[in-house]
Amino acid sequence: MNKRLSVLFVALTAAPVALLGQEKPPASSPPPANPITESEKGFYSFVSGAVVGAAQKMPEENYSFKPTPEVRTFGQLVGHVADASYMFCSKAIGEANPARDIEKTKTSKAADLVAALKDGVAYCNKAFDSMTDAKGSQMVKFFNFDTAKLTMFSINTAHTNEHYGNMVTYLRLKGIVPPTSENQSAQPPK
Repeated sequence: MNKRLSVLFVALTAAPVALLGQEKPPASSPPPANPITESEKGFYSFVSGAVVGAAQKMPEENYSFKPTPEVRTFGQLVGHVADASYMFCSKAIGEANPARDIEKTKTSKAADLVAALKDGVAYCNKAFDSMTDAKGSQMVKFFNFDTAKLTMFSINTAHTNEHYGNMVTYLRLKGIVPPTSENQSAQPPK
């Protein structure tokens, strides 16, 4: 009896495996013409979307909030990220920085800072659109270092992500769920 059950068990478990082996693998799409640039742009799109979402979620009255006297206000963080976006992306494409001192000159949420942040992100996206992997390997001077143009984009993405982390803390201190946690909080705990 045990031998028959063992044979039956093996047959029942082997059948689905054999059927799966007969399925055709999904067709893979051809790699993009500029995989490094496209990968970097994809990650920047995610990070910059989170920062813009955080800027939009924080109420206007909390743009002057800072957890301790030594740090930037939330609004200054938004302006700082916008300034940096212009600085890093203009350097990557060899243009003069088209916008400066947003952190120091813009103070209101909707009219100034969120718009400036969105414009900075749009500027970087336009810079990405003109980049290729070959152009991205060209070197530029950055703080007296020879740096690949694509590395300038990577630095911008890392910098934006770093300050998104700051923004998350500010949002949480005000009882606001950050954009990247919204879907997670909607799911029941496991």
